[in-house]
Amino acid sequence: MQQQGVCSGLSALMVGMRGRTAIAGLAAVIAFGAAGEALAQAAAAPAPVTSNGPDAQAPTVPAAAPSAGGEAVGLELNKLEPVSNSCRAYLVVNNKSSRTYTALKLDLVMFQTDGVIGRRFALDLAPVKSGKTSVKLFDLDGVKCDEVGSLLINDIMDCKAGAGEEAGCLERLTVASRTKAQLSK
Repeated sequence: MQQQGVCSGLSALMVGMRGRTAIAGLAAVIAFGAAGEALAQAAAAPAPVTSNGPDAQAPTVPAAAPSAGGEAVGLELNKLEPVSNSCRAYLVVNNKSSRTYTALKLDLVMFQTDGVIGRRFALDLAPVKSGKTSVKLFDLDGVKCDEVGSLLINDIMDCKAGAGEEAGCLERLTVASRTKAQLSK
């Protein structure tokens, strides 16, 4: 019966966790059972707010480092459309930079609405012309659009501008979504 309690507690825990935190929580439960579940829950809990009197300020959370405004490449998950036995995704790519990317390949992970990873795949966006907005389409074969909970840009597999490799491509990406499924990095 202990095993069943751990599994049901794990399900509830994983719903509230995302990304690396969820993976670390799962690893803790697998390695340490119920004790690991307690560790994972503690890691997922928000940090406590302390006060040193009526004039104390709430702790601030550092903002994500902004991309250089003119060097950002915006990615927007604009639309999910059912197509026969798949889901077609429309990704708006807005290259605000002065760079033309000859290679820009993303490592994407699709999470289902229950938070479970559905699949991992590569998406090649190149060519991405400087100062240009374009739309890229890709199909998620065998997936219904209402099963797509979110897409995570896990990493950049290839990034070249001109003839050379580019550093900092992931940091230059900005992400947004107009669908119920979120796009994150």
